[in-house]
Amino acid sequence: MKYIDEFQDPALARRLLDEIRSTVTRPWALMEVCGGQTHTIIRHGIDQLLPDQVELIHGPGCPVCVTPLEVIDKALEIASRPGVIFCSFGDMLRVPGTGRDLFRVRGEGGDVRVVYSPLDALRIARENPGREVVFFGIGFETTAPPNAMTVYQARKLGIRNFSLLVSHVRVPPAIEAIMRSPSCRVQGFLAAGHVCSVMGTGEYPELAARHRVPIVVTGFEPLDILEGVRRTVLQLERGEHTVDNAYARAVRPEGNPAALAMLEDVFEVTDRAWRGIGVIPRSGWRLSPRYREFDAEHRFSVTGITTREPAECRSGEVLQGLLKPHECEAFGGPCTPRNPLGATMVSSEGACAAYYLYRRLDLPAAAPRAASGAAPVPAPGATPGATPVPAPDPVPDAAPDAQPDPAPQAGPAAASKTALEASPVA
Repeated sequence: MKYIDEFQDPALARRLLDEIRSTVTRPWALMEVCGGQTHTIIRHGIDQLLPDQVELIHGPGCPVCVTPLEVIDKALEIASRPGVIFCSFGDMLRVPGTGRDLFRVRGEGGDVRVVYSPLDALRIARENPGREVVFFGIGFETTAPPNAMTVYQARKLGIRNFSLLVSHVRVPPAIEAIMRSPSCRVQGFLAAGHVCSVMGTGEYPELAARHRVPIVVTGFEPLDILEGVRRTVLQLERGEHTVDNAYARAVRPEGNPAALAMLEDVFEVTDRAWRGIGVIPRSGWRLSPRYREFDAEHRFSVTGITTREPAECRSGEVLQGLLKPHECEAFGGPCTPRNPLGATMVSSEGACAAYYLYRRLDLPAAAPRAASGAAPVPAPGATPGATPVPAPDPVPDAAPDAQPDPAPQAGPAAASKTALEASPVA
């Protein structure tokens, strides 16, 4: 298959690894922004194959993970109301709110349905004119255009019983917030290729120049990640900080003009809360006044929501790149994909789910929680030792009834060799 097999070639992977090893002369910390990239890295053991001087920090690039608890609780409130059909992608159904999730609402009699496109929800609204149909619209710049198109179609077709619960976020302001954090260790970014395929690269040069960090637009296959790392390390070693497009087969500097026009028509930029991080200025979208009648928050007057995060869940630190999943005391014990405490263990793109699914069993034990007012966590990997983790439960895919691929039986080192040094990945 074009652009898949070519980017899983083990011989090319070895060459890229050799080039990275011959280039790096000092420690560098790079952040991959996208959760899909995180899963590629952990699944194929790329972080373990890289030289010790190159550390990959997992960023807040999982749309399910960064959806704030308040919005989850608003979804639960709306979905519980009589006469509502609540539609969502499957990986949102098990994201815990305050005390329950959408699966629990469905078990209690709520009409909660899994769909595979927002247009499926619009079709359900046309077929059920006597009921209110709500679609849970979450995600980054990649899922925003189809959600915007659905609202545009609802208005054009006069489907008034459809509304959108919006929780869309934007990547560049998140990078800005990460770099402004006093605890930030990031020295270079692997930018999400699919986001840039929609938005282009126009917002990144100013970020790179202001914070003096290279930003390399990167794809999602193993060789994409390694090439992104190679280019980022090369810039760092040279003292450069520019935007480099390593995903030119999908990304143009100007992005997708049709998608951008739809976003500009339907949405407007707003401040947005990110779960575990807080409010980031101008980091999200909401429906513009022209389409406000399709805003589920406005239509259902969802107010007075009180949220409460589990005290033992440290997913916020994971999302900020301050903590690796296995360093959380709850990882693999109280928190598993079957009984998640936070969204990073639920989502198919969550970092905690990646570490659990791909059996990172022999990584350092969890570090003690920092005292109040102290630094949030020690540097990743600072604590020696190992903590056995039970065999993982399946991680749900987009549909709750889908059967996941069996978890690999080998440990991480063996899995890495199989993926990139022995044979191409299926």
